Amino acid sequence: MIQVVAGVDTHSQTHHCAAVTVTGEHLADAQFPATRPGYEALQAIITCKGDLVRVGVEGTNSYGAGLTRHLHAHGITVVEVIRPARTVRRLKGKSDPIDAYTAAHAALADNDTVTPKTSDSTVEAIRVVHAGRRSALKARTEVITQIKSLLVTAPEHVRGEYRGLTTQKVIRKLAASRARSGAHEVEAFTRSTLKRLASRYMDLGEEISAYDQELESLVMETNPALIATRGISTVTASQLLITAGDNADRLRSEAAFAALCGTSPLPASSGKTTRHRLNRGGDRQANAALHRIGLVRMATDPGTKEYVAKRSSEGKTRKDILRCLKRSIAREVFHLITNPQPVISGPELRQRRQKLGLNLTQAALLLDDHPP
Repeated sequence: MIQVVAGVDTHSQTHHCAAVTVTGEHLADAQFPATRPGYEALQAIITCKGDLVRVGVEGTNSYGAGLTRHLHAHGITVVEVIRPARTVRRLKGKSDPIDAYTAAHAALADNDTVTPKTSDSTVEAIRVVHAGRRSALKARTEVITQIKSLLVTAPEHVRGEYRGLTTQKVIRKLAASRARSGAHEVEAFTRSTLKRLASRYMDLGEEISAYDQELESLVMETNPALIATRGISTVTASQLLITAGDNADRLRSEAAFAALCGTSPLPASSGKTTRHRLNRGGDRQANAALHRIGLVRMATDPGTKEYVAKRSSEGKTRKDILRCLKRSIAREVFHLITNPQPVISGPELRQRRQKLGLNLTQAALLLDDHPP
């Protein structure tokens, strides 16, 4: 029985699939709708041609997400293929069959392929909730910016009512305000618009709080040790889990995870010059999460403060020190994600400490930690 490798060029409404033998011979190609019956028909075509080795799919976390989940559920090996460079596409031309065969050949060579996320477990739920929270947070920022801008240009007696107040007091006062009879047209519409914007700001705040509660529950269910680590909040932990994916075993090493987060130094040597440069690739949201963790530790962690002082005395700048910290944090996070550990609750820890007859300072010193 011949061995077959398939490639899929994905779109929002249709997927084009092509199959080749392990020697590169073209077998067949066809287009299918991006629906469950279409996935089943696609699977039937590529499995009837021979012994299916793997399937290369473009956009496994976007247009090809549904197909990827379907193939994973039926035990078919899926790899994500990267879209070819523009120079290659100019030479070969572009069409759905060409792109599908290109994906099949890329999967056959197994070069520049990535193990896709399964996107079928709790981490996918975290991604969905995190996306909603990010959208609500962005909208709330736009609302408060608009409120402050309108107050700057509002009539003086309207502007004077809110001068000197904090943001939260301005929001509460605007939301509780009422229309005033006899007011000038500009003043009346300014007041009504500001009231609506303030109400929207408060609604978005409640929405964000709901997202935060859901994220905390999901992250605690998935990896409680991650959120219990110093400097890692629910939001940063959720972003790092999203970057790793449901199947964290696809992360081959801590160096691969650091590259995925854009914290690995890249060689930039030439001739007699040996140097490295900053990695500007990877998941920038994960990079931002590591950046925030580093800033929190630099401000609150005594051990990190000692490290910063030591590297500063060696002539390192604050940016250089933060880059080193991010690489170290990425290493720590990698082990927490790939080897999740159970977390003992506070009351249980207290009972154990009291049973040993230790106070908090003695327990901290025994654990080689800084006393609270």
